Amino acid sequence: MSDHISQQELKDRLSLIESMIAEGRRNTESWGWTFVLWGAAYYLAIAWSGWNHSQWAWPLTILAAALVTFVVASWKGSHHRKTTLNRAIGSIWIALGISMSLLFLALGLAGRLADQHLFVAATSAILGMANGASALILRWKVQLGCAVVWWAAAVAGCFGTDAQSTLVFLVAVFLCQIVFGIYCAITESQADKRRRAIHA
Repeated sequence: MSDHISQQELKDRLSLIESMIAEGRRNTESWGWTFVLWGAAYYLAIAWSGWNHSQWAWPLTILAAALVTFVVASWKGSHHRKTTLNRAIGSIWIALGISMSLLFLALGLAGRLADQHLFVAATSAILGMANGASALILRWKVQLGCAVVWWAAAVAGCFGTDAQSTLVFLVAVFLCQIVFGIYCAITESQADKRRRAIHA
């Protein structure tokens, strides 16, 4: 009898963990817009800095994207259920945002954004870490795939010409920011339709 109860308790706990992970994925999907926003911000900063070699392109673009993210996140955050898992995932991305903002600001002001290899390697490695940590917590293969792409970009960015390093970064941004963000938005939209159909 006691074996049966402990097995049932174990099944209940596993079910709870699985539902928490699923909720964490749904929460991440609801933030898909931030991946697209930041992907667009990276493209804008690259274009701006390439156009007139401004040391302010990255710091100002990142500051603008951070402000938009903060405003929308503040509004959206009040509509989301706060769980320990959601706070853990959110903490990873907040730490990433602070790290990237400081990195871009310092590199931009120091005039070191011209070292394309350093920029691509550091940025890609940091983004790979954040995606990898989230993917491992959420057991989400799609996001783990993004982490692998970022890590590959970090390594590849150390080799070849500046143009090749830039191309590697642009491809990684497209796949891991734009495509992943759109994937999250589509998945969230489909889940919302299913929920509405069930409740109708």
